[in-house]
Amino acid sequence: MEQLDQTITLWLNGLHCPFTDGMWLLFSNRTVWIPLYLLGAGLMIWRCGWKKGLAMVLLTALAILCVDQFANLIKNWVARPRPCNDAFMNAMGHRLLEGRSRSYSFFSAHAANAIAFAICSAHALHPGTKRAKAKNGRDTLSTVYAVIISIWATMVGLSRVFVGKHYLGDVLVGFIAGGIIAFALTRLFDACAAKATRTAA
Repeated sequence: MEQLDQTITLWLNGLHCPFTDGMWLLFSNRTVWIPLYLLGAGLMIWRCGWKKGLAMVLLTALAILCVDQFANLIKNWVARPRPCNDAFMNAMGHRLLEGRSRSYSFFSAHAANAIAFAICSAHALHPGTKRAKAKNGRDTLSTVYAVIISIWATMVGLSRVFVGKHYLGDVLVGFIAGGIIAFALTRLFDACAAKATRTAA
């Protein structure tokens, strides 16, 4: 499995041109996407109302915090060197577009955080929320947002392979870990909200 991961990673990492190198560096840069996070938070508050919207924003922040800390825990436990710090990968022509990092590789916190943000924010905009219930027919906003944010999260994760900081396996496991944590937290949030509604009634 490790050899297959190395082979696929080297192949993907070798697919490049000046345009795609710049694109992957853009997707890999967390600071650039701060306006997207703020937009997502604004949409959550607009769609759900102030109370539930703010709660969903806090839930999203909690999910990202949990994912990030879990990724760091697993990285230090597994202690898999990043491909850019691996002698074999470097000898095979592995390219690094970002600065070298001393932290470990497995799994990708970038990928996990991106998918957690995508799931939590898309969940908040789901047609079952407050403002969407007043609409009839298909909810275009939630559908378009879910597609766009899913593509964005995928690109963020894959960018880590192309910039040379992670193996593909790190990214895929990051998607799975981030997805599970975000899914569990949103379901827990829904259960608590439903219980509070029944109690208030």
